[in-house]
Amino acid sequence: MPVSVSYLDAPITDLHRRHRERLEWLDRAKDLVVALPSEYPDGYTVPDHRHNRSQLLHALTGVVLVKTHFGRWMVPPDHAMWIPAGIKHAVDMQGNVSMRSVYVAPDAVAGLPTNLRVVGVSDLMRSLIIEAVTLPTDEPQSERAGLLMALLLHEIPAMEERPLGLPFPHDPRIAALCRRFVAEPSPHATIDDWAETVGMSRRTFTRVFHRETGLSLSTWRQQALLLAALPRLTDGEPVTRVALDLGYDSVPAFTTMFKRMLGTSPRAYLRGAREVG
Repeated sequence: MPVSVSYLDAPITDLHRRHRERLEWLDRAKDLVVALPSEYPDGYTVPDHRHNRSQLLHALTGVVLVKTHFGRWMVPPDHAMWIPAGIKHAVDMQGNVSMRSVYVAPDAVAGLPTNLRVVGVSDLMRSLIIEAVTLPTDEPQSERAGLLMALLLHEIPAMEERPLGLPFPHDPRIAALCRRFVAEPSPHATIDDWAETVGMSRRTFTRVFHRETGLSLSTWRQQALLLAALPRLTDGEPVTRVALDLGYDSVPAFTTMFKRMLGTSPRAYLRGAREVG
């Protein structure tokens, strides 16, 4: 059986070994969907890996950063990350993370997402995930367990995508600008500045950036700022300090961006996250 793992007090070598054992168990698992719990310490990184099942990664507590060749995605509480089967990824823990993962066989149900995405977790889905990880994995499913897992599986396609991903372009010159921005985010970056830096016209840069990321620079920049802000806000830093550190001239300007992206103010969002957690 794959074990209900707590990694909080284990040495790094043990963490890696237990993770390899879990991947080997997943390769042998026969059910269409299985759910497993994990506890990770602040600062731990699950190294690059992939599995033959898609993963719905949900953090009950803490914030998770998922990194892939295609970009990076932030997963705060009350959200989940959908990682399609076969995609190599690493996972960084920000704060102690209580993780619940649902692993789904390819084509287990119609309508499963085919791309990396962060999704909102409804009260129903959160309850299903929490209950699913308590089910035994080393014996045949009961009728109740089968019904519960079937409902969980059919709810996945209905989960609403959230703008917490940050795809990176393939063009190495633009990708370098993106990495520099992530290291020092600012709301004042402009298309003209970036286009001039890489020696492109504004029109060509806009076309290339959108083709390679699926986003405009303005939307990409706002999502990068959200990824920079959320862990700090979740850790309890004042909204004013975070807004000013990120280069905003005022808290209302930062709040406007936040509400545009997530549909609520920073304080209301964090209050909801605490209630969920």
